[in-house]
Amino acid sequence: MTNYQLTWLRKNLFNTWYNSLLTIVCLIFLFWALQGVITWVTTKAQWTVIQVNLRLFFVGRFPQTLYWRAWIVLAIATSLSSISCGVFFNKQQFTKLGLAIFALITSLLLIFLPLDLTSRIWLLFNAFLLLTGSWIGKTFNQVISPWLSLIWVLSFPVILWLIGGGFSLQYVSTNLWNGLLLTVLMALVSIILSFPIGVLLALGRTSKLPILRWFSILYIEIVRGLPLIGVLFLAQVMLPLFLPTDWRLDRVIRGIAGLVLFSAAYMAENVRGGLQSIPRGQIEAAKALGLKTYLVMLLIVLPQALRAVIPAIVGQFIGLFKDTSLLSLVGLVELTGIARSVLAQPQFLGRYAEVYLFIGLIYWIFCYSMSLVSQRLERQFK
Repeated sequence: MTNYQLTWLRKNLFNTWYNSLLTIVCLIFLFWALQGVITWVTTKAQWTVIQVNLRLFFVGRFPQTLYWRAWIVLAIATSLSSISCGVFFNKQQFTKLGLAIFALITSLLLIFLPLDLTSRIWLLFNAFLLLTGSWIGKTFNQVISPWLSLIWVLSFPVILWLIGGGFSLQYVSTNLWNGLLLTVLMALVSIILSFPIGVLLALGRTSKLPILRWFSILYIEIVRGLPLIGVLFLAQVMLPLFLPTDWRLDRVIRGIAGLVLFSAAYMAENVRGGLQSIPRGQIEAAKALGLKTYLVMLLIVLPQALRAVIPAIVGQFIGLFKDTSLLSLVGLVELTGIARSVLAQPQFLGRYAEVYLFIGLIYWIFCYSMSLVSQRLERQFK
């Protein structure tokens, strides 16, 4: 331990007798709690419930003969995500430590996950795509960057086609879209749709047109005053009443509609905060140069406003991802709904801690990954 570390400990933890006593008590408590957790995890917990139902957690009742389609979807998402990270963080270089950690995690997944040989090959292939895509994004940054958004947009119909079938592929009912597959799909589609709607509502609230401004204000304030579970029930029960009798919306679409309508109102307020941070002088200078109002908004105001509220927007995305757990209350069997189904199995009654710790870990991995991307983007834009 260096002199600097000793000085820091003496200054912050042991500067007085009562701080020293409090530090020792806290250390004893942490050691006792950590020892109890490790003992429970290694000796008392029955992780068989996770091992037996691993596929159920990930893809639910998706037909086992069609798992190859789910693996292709994962490969597409992995490739595009890694290429996007390579494009946005092209200045970040691979380190030996990072590669070693990645290889260690991949090896542990291949060894400990109860997968068959085909699934292990697919997992190894996705790990290869992760590294290759990141390298491609860094190397061909200038070529890929203008087309990246279009590639993402074009990939979604392909992903939905692979999951749902049709057009020469076997049809898979949305009732079989369960588990993590449904959670990620609902969150991703809701995020993509709620973001532009939220931007439009924010622009509408700051508009000089009274009708547009008051419509945006009423929508935002009414929706923000309602709980999400109420909006989801309204989307499931009331939305079909406003449609023609021969139109029958799927439950998944109605669930997405509820999430989008709710999230867009909060997104609008986040974006409005960014719009208000832009100095009025920039707008007046742009108009003095002859730019139209919509060009001023698209080229000058919005890029700066969105950059200023990246933490708030990503926080909204994280909240939306976690809010998908409420879909289990309206009949959609996403990750939390699958957990409840697993706990209803006679041989695993009462295994609440193991199941909810596992799905909690999955939620944490996704949310923490979004948080890391947000921090990287902030540093990149600075």
